[in-house]
Amino acid sequence: MNKKKEHKEEESALPDDKKQPSQEKAAVFPPKEDTASPAEAPGPVSLENRIRVLEEESIDLKDKLLRKQADFENFRKRMLRERDEAARYANAALLSDLIGVIDDFERAIKSAEESRDFAGFLTGISMIEKQLVEMLETRWGLKRFASVGNGFDPNKHEAVLKIEGPADSKPTVVEDCQKGYFLHERVLRPAKVKVMVPATAKTEGEQDSGQAGTGPAAGPAGLSGR
Repeated sequence: MNKKKEHKEEESALPDDKKQPSQEKAAVFPPKEDTASPAEAPGPVSLENRIRVLEEESIDLKDKLLRKQADFENFRKRMLRERDEAARYANAALLSDLIGVIDDFERAIKSAEESRDFAGFLTGISMIEKQLVEMLETRWGLKRFASVGNGFDPNKHEAVLKIEGPADSKPTVVEDCQKGYFLHERVLRPAKVKVMVPATAKTEGEQDSGQAGTGPAAGPAGLSGR
């Protein structure tokens, strides 16, 4: 025991340069750092590689652009074709309704040929005409309007005949020469009518000579036969 104690005391008394080699080795050689070798580090991208990548991207974008242009052209052609077909067959439903009216006319004509009954034929034709007008009004918005007894409206009426009425009267439709029609709220065809206009006073010269005007009676401004 005394020998071991003396040995430890001698070691502690030794100077630093006399200590054990393991301690000196630890002090002289620092720990190694984990550094990658230059061969393993990624180098800069070369100009040739960058050009090649850009060329590939350009080719890809051009291909996508051509595909988009082809798709748009196909879409445009399809829309034009559908528009032409829609315009061509736009009246298909209306004509389908009119086919039934034609069938009614054919039956009425065939019945009249066999029976030679004018009264029955007239009744059948009147019924067909009424059904046709009702169908066009309810399904297609075509409405026939009456004009007799109403004031003259240049937006709805076309005066084809004129007669004189009282001097204090207003232009009034007295006869329908041809019916007018509305398509929904718009005038599709104005009615051709006979109009009663206020009589004009004769001039003194005409009263003295007893001559009347040879032309049609002049009506209000904007009222004229066509």
